[in-house]
Amino acid sequence: MNSKPKILIVDDKPENLVALRTVLKDLDIELIEATSGNDALKATLRHDFALALLDIQMPEMDGYELATILREEEKTAHLPFIFISAVYTDNLNVFKGYEKGAFSFIAKPFQPEILINKISYFIDKHLQEIALFELNKELENKNKELVLINKELEAFNYTVSHDLRAPLRHIGGFVDLLIKNNSSQLDETGLRYLKIISESSHEMGTLIDALLTFSRLGRAELQRKKINSKVMVNRVLKNFNDELEGRNIEINVSDLPDTSGDENLINQVWVNLISNALKYTRNKEKAVIEIGGKIENDKTIFYIKDNGAGFDMKYSDKLFGVFQRLHKARDFEGIGIGLANVNRIVLRHGGKCWAESEVGKGATFFFSVSNN
Repeated sequence: MNSKPKILIVDDKPENLVALRTVLKDLDIELIEATSGNDALKATLRHDFALALLDIQMPEMDGYELATILREEEKTAHLPFIFISAVYTDNLNVFKGYEKGAFSFIAKPFQPEILINKISYFIDKHLQEIALFELNKELENKNKELVLINKELEAFNYTVSHDLRAPLRHIGGFVDLLIKNNSSQLDETGLRYLKIISESSHEMGTLIDALLTFSRLGRAELQRKKINSKVMVNRVLKNFNDELEGRNIEINVSDLPDTSGDENLINQVWVNLISNALKYTRNKEKAVIEIGGKIENDKTIFYIKDNGAGFDMKYSDKLFGVFQRLHKARDFEGIGIGLANVNRIVLRHGGKCWAESEVGKGATFFFSVSNN
């Protein structure tokens, strides 16, 4: 805090100003004095006040008129003030004072302790409001910095991923040409090396594509509309017909509540979650998948439950991170970005993702979407 809280005291009698100055001398404040309503209004243009002490009986402009003008001006509309009067102390005038917006009414002669206590209260309130304002401003600035950093990271991610594609295509292309045209000149070890290079090149290409998708999810503008959830889920399930063929699998879809959001992005959420459920139940003699949802307060909550491999909950904080995997690649394929995409989409829809699981006993994934 660079300056002390300022108190405006308005009284047309200099001896009254001296008396107030004496009573308030021990408070850590700055007093600004005015001997008329006009002087007081001029002072409010030059200073920001925590509180005003107004005398009522003044020539030209009395305290009531001054209070009315203060309340009409944007800068002083919320300025707390206390009426101090030796004459206008009857109930009618006290009521009129409160009607004009006074926070308190003190009759002269007054006990100094009462005035000091009232002023201390407003000073403390003023300091709290300033501290809160500064904290909010700091949070706002931090948020702007964070948004800027995220945009820069996304731009960097997109640029690097995009620029990596060209040399990667060259690597894959020349490896394919070597295998096609020069395989007779290579022994078994050399061919194995080329195969590893080719597979690694393809895997890196998949990772780059995933990064580009992840980057786009953070930048694309949401196109919100009403979504028939059950129709969407059934449509997504049809896309997995080939994978379902030959499997002993039971999929139960309850009457899902409708929601609102970006249809393409919410569809991607279901694609990823259903794909995971199918993948991690692959080794079950009979796979069971349940899909449901409910409306709770201002959120629509969906879940997909399976009886598959499950995972250890102590690693649950890694679930929705980029390139985080809780299972060995040799057991279940994947690059570890699907759930990160799900989480990013859900966060952009004002919701959150979480999961419950036990190793060998399946998993339940939840996500919510804001209805506002």
